[in-house]
Parts: sequence; C-alpha cells; structure tokens
Amino acid sequence: MKCTFVKDLYRETGAYENKNVQVAGWVRTVRSSKSFGFIELNDGSFFKNLQIVFDEKLDNFEELTKLTISSSIIVNGKVVKTENAKQPFEIHAENVEIFNLSDTSYPIQKKNTSFEFLRTQAHLRPRTNTFSAVFRIRSVAAFAIHEYFQNRGYVYVNTPIITCADCEGSAEMFKLTTLDLTKPLPTKDGKTDFSQDLFGKQAFITGSGQLHGETYASAFNKIYTFGPTLRSENSNTKTHMNEFWMIEPEISFCDLEELMDIEEDFLKYVVKAVLERCPEEIEFCNKFISKGLIEKLNKLLDSSFVRIDHKEAIDLLKKADRKWEFTPDYGEDLAKEHEKYITEYFNGPVFVKNWPKDIKSYYMKLNPDGKTVAAVDLEVPGAGEIMGGSQREEDYNKLFNRMKEMGIDTDPLYWYLDLRKYGSNIHSGFGLGFERLLMYITGMENIRDVIPYPRTPNSCDF
Repeated sequence: MKCTFVKDLYRETGAYENKNVQVAGWVRTVRSSKSFGFIELNDGSFFKNLQIVFDEKLDNFEELTKLTISSSIIVNGKVVKTENAKQPFEIHAENVEIFNLSDTSYPIQKKNTSFEFLRTQAHLRPRTNTFSAVFRIRSVAAFAIHEYFQNRGYVYVNTPIITCADCEGSAEMFKLTTLDLTKPLPTKDGKTDFSQDLFGKQAFITGSGQLHGETYASAFNKIYTFGPTLRSENSNTKTHMNEFWMIEPEISFCDLEELMDIEEDFLKYVVKAVLERCPEEIEFCNKFISKGLIEKLNKLLDSSFVRIDHKEAIDLLKKADRKWEFTPDYGEDLAKEHEKYITEYFNGPVFVKNWPKDIKSYYMKLNPDGKTVAAVDLEVPGAGEIMGGSQREEDYNKLFNRMKEMGIDTDPLYWYLDLRKYGSNIHSGFGLGFERLLMYITGMENIRDVIPYPRTPNSCDF
C-alpha cells in the first residue's frame, strides 16, 4: 500500500493539485449532514490535520457519518485547492475504507482535557494536539543536538548505564543487585557482602556519564554523551523526575571561558533549529501553551549572555530592594526567586560562575583563591538554571586531596585519577537535562509532559 503523507501534501500542495492520492491515518473529528460530511484526518507525519470531504455518493456514507474518534481509515480521492478557507486544500473522497472502527470507550474526546488526566493515558496522549506538538519538537531537538556536535567534530560516546563510579553522590543513585531481596542478605563485617553479587561489588544505575566521558575526551579531544540518566531522589516537583535524558559534552584543552562560549552557541543552535523546523508546532505552543513563547525564544537568539561571578550575583541580590523568601548568602546556592531576579535584572540569560567550593562537586577545578571552583550555571529567563558545567580539576594531587576531603572513596575511581597521571590537560564539560530544555522551548510547565512515559515517586505506570 503506497500512501502519500499529509506532510508532503502541505509542503508541496502545487505538485498534487487536482491529482488522485491515497492517504491513511486516524480520525480526529467527523462532522456530517444528510448529504455530505467532513473528516479531520491525521497520519502522524505532520502536525496539521487533512480535511476529507465525503458525500452520499459513497456506498458506505452512513457508516462514515458514524465514525468514531481515532478510527483508522484509508482514503482515495482528489486533491482540491480551497480558496479563502482555513486549510489550503482538501481531499474529495472517492473511496473511504474503514480499517478499524475505534471503540466508543476511547477516553480522549474533543474537549479541553487536563494534562493530569492525560498522564493517566500516556499511551494515547500523543494523539492530542498538545502532545503531537511537544513530542515532534522533542524529536527535532534531539536530532539538532546530535547535528550540532557531529558537525563540530565531537565523538558520540555511549557511557555505561550500569556503573560502580560515584559521580554525583551514591545517595542519589539507584542500587543494582541480583541478590535475592526476599531472603536475608549475605553479610560480612556487619555489612551487606556484595562480593556475592553479580559484579562482585556494589553497583549502581548511572547518575551521570561524565566521568567515563572524560576518559574518552582524553583520547578523542571532544566527545558528547546523550542518553538516559536515573536519580533516586524522592522529589515530587514540576522540574524533577527519576528518569530523564542528559546531554554531557567533555572537551580537552578547554577552559571555563571557552566552555561558556560553547554552551551559548549550542543552546542557540538547538533553539534556532526547532524554530525553523517546527513552525506549526511552535505556533501552537505559542498560542495555546505559553503566550509570548516565540518572542522569548527569538530574544534568546538575539541576546549576548552576561557573565558574572557567584559573589557578584549575591552582591546584586543583597542590594535588591525587595524581601526574599530565602535570604541570599555567599556560601549558598541560588533559589528560584534569585535566578528569576538575576535574569530580569540583566534582561536576558546569565552565566553565574566561580561558585563556593563547599556546595560543588569534587571534580571541579579549585580556583587560586582556594575558596571557589571554576563552575558555571546558565540561568535563562522563565526557566532559571538550565545548564551546569565546570572546568575539571586536572591536577592529580589536588583532585586526590579534594576527594579525600569530601569523603569520596578513591580506590574505585583509580581509573579516573589515572587521567591526571597520563597526559593531563585543561578540560571542561557541561550537563544539560534534555527535558528541562524541552520545557523551555515548548513552554510546558511540568517536566512529566515532555517525556513519553514519566517516572516519578509513586508513579511508574505503563
């Protein structure tokens, strides 16, 4: 069965005008009168629907008037241009085959339906306008991410999902075991004896591919990872999930200033690609999800990102003529209200760099002042922190001492320390949560609505 895609009909209408085509897809809506009717058809290739006109000359006219939402049909008919109508063309049906008549219990009808309800119908929600737009944007953005790095000579590395490396803190990592949890666990010296487990030691599900990524950057100069990441934190907010996707490039011979250049260039590239390649979807998001979205995204593309130290950011917040829910402090992280104020103050994206060492990770380069590390967070209007990165500590002794100081067991990470012994160099990298980027691009307010099947505390359906 050779069908014409709806996307091709929209993009090359002139080539199909007055010609007979065959299309196949799912019914979005049906309207009918005594002698004719209209079917809104979507075949998944394009955001917009295709209007099918059918009349009483068809043998199964009565059946067609009773079509239910999400029924699958195959249509043969002529492409006819429509003057002064909402749609530029329509198909006048000569034959309509009902392949599958959808059951009347189909739970998503043509009415305003809450996102909360649609999460309970995650297997069906891609058929709605909102999620058709969101997940097509997700696909295009993912391709643009690979495109950006591939076009610039980065090597794509698949870092392990199963790991014994502690990058972001084992308390946030899922534990992996083949030990029988329905029976008493084997013990040794009062602790669980993981030597009897599959890998002979305690294993985790990865919380970051960074450490393994650094090893490959030491061979290929610049690499990137893009894959699933899992965290076990019991956080039930609009911006947290237990399973999400991360983009993590690592670049050799790159300091913090150059890293910020790359972050800015990368973010603008992906946003620009989506604006250009998903005009219908972005227009829908702008109209129905987040008013002013297109203006916000275009403003980002036209902005020069400001760069300030963490100390400067705190100075600014302390001088602000307003009352804070969380008092800004030099040794503390920034709260959402602080991030919002900073981006509004500078009227655009802001890099906050050189953070207090005590609130950052062991692998970040210690600055000469001994109090801060060469870390950077990118704050953007309307979303707050969207990217985080750092220059990595390249000095063996400093990294070793920092790990000891922070209680990190160095023995399992001997291979990571080895990088500082065999051709160490100035190197940097950043991490970007893909779903948070999608929230920013689409205007969706809940992270559960930009991933096909969200995994959150007390929710692992489908």
